[in-house]
Amino acid sequence: MKRLFLFLSITTICLSLHGQQIVKSGAFHPERLARIDRVVQSYIDSNWIVGAVCLVMKDGKPAYFKAFGMDDKEKGRPMHKDAIFRIASQTKAITSTAVMMLWEEGKFLLDDPVSKYIPSFASPKVLDKFNEKDSSYTTLPAKREITIRDLLTHTSGLGYAQIGSAKMQAIYAKAGIQAGFSDHKQLLADAVNKLGTLPLEFNPGERFNYSLSIDVLGRLVEAASGMSLDRFFAERIFTPLGMNDTYFHLPETKRGRLVTAYTEDAKTRKPVKWVDGTFPGSSINYPVNNNGYFAGGAGLVSTITDYAAFLQLFINKGNYLGKQLLAKHTVDVMTRNQIGDISLGDDKFGIGFQLTTAKGSGKLGLSEGSISWGGFFATSYWADPKEKLSGLLFLQQWPLKHSELSDKYKVLVYQALN
Repeated sequence: MKRLFLFLSITTICLSLHGQQIVKSGAFHPERLARIDRVVQSYIDSNWIVGAVCLVMKDGKPAYFKAFGMDDKEKGRPMHKDAIFRIASQTKAITSTAVMMLWEEGKFLLDDPVSKYIPSFASPKVLDKFNEKDSSYTTLPAKREITIRDLLTHTSGLGYAQIGSAKMQAIYAKAGIQAGFSDHKQLLADAVNKLGTLPLEFNPGERFNYSLSIDVLGRLVEAASGMSLDRFFAERIFTPLGMNDTYFHLPETKRGRLVTAYTEDAKTRKPVKWVDGTFPGSSINYPVNNNGYFAGGAGLVSTITDYAAFLQLFINKGNYLGKQLLAKHTVDVMTRNQIGDISLGDDKFGIGFQLTTAKGSGKLGLSEGSISWGGFFATSYWADPKEKLSGLLFLQQWPLKHSELSDKYKVLVYQALN
């Protein structure tokens, strides 16, 4: 009964049209849409993944919504639609949205140097020589300072702790910088202030490099708003969007819905339960260990319906259920190429999202202008404003040898459109 109540609550609160059931309209061919079932189930039957939740929204309504497999295979606990996932880097788009909300209020300009608001980033240095034996290094003065726009577009020159280049991993490890999954109590302000004193991997604006930039922006939100990041998210984004299951720190009453994290056995490549501490210096228990670390780049947990509500905000040009969280032109800025000729494969990057280009649209069928990204633990999403469609596929596994499932899922959704 409790599980039924939670499911009804999340469906009513978090989807853009409250209380509505799956819409069987002419938008999708039912038999073609059912192909998703067969493909996802085949990955479970092959023991490549343990469980998944899939959601497709069309015209603001749920067109496909199913849970597959197990949350905890060893305990025989099935996956449920209201499961709470570690969404990791899907936090980045929410932090970027918070930044743009403050930009709209005149708190800063995107081409302001970040040192204007976080002084430790003044007079940045770029890595010159690096000694692998002891992680010592020499530096050269950067050609210019890091701007807020550089941070929003991952062109800041910062690296990524634990998943970036070997040199930057070593430098960050020596300084105690983590990739958002903190295993001990710390404050975002302290970590970001320390990060500002460390060398950059390259000069700002030179290239795209997935990085800790958005963690820095989380601190910018705090400095500009006078609120902690978790409070800003809750009051300014989550409450208006009805995202009632999205948190940095998951309440005890909801911890039974946190999905079991899996990794892969090194020999068989089959999923096995992830033991806390497996990933060096991090913790899969970051949502429940009360670490107080509001990492703007990776710290949140959420449900698939909560995140669908967030994506609907961009399909609706900044409006959700009559609430204008962003201006139409701000959404246009965020969903426009912000990296110019800098390479990102066939696609580009806006603010908070990867952007599908005309060339990129030929790969999987996503319309040009679609936005997308994912998270470390194999959650993924995209939103297609042209088709007024979003698709989300949430898993909880890293590494994932068969990560091609997320691309297959996109193909399966578009081939079902009438």
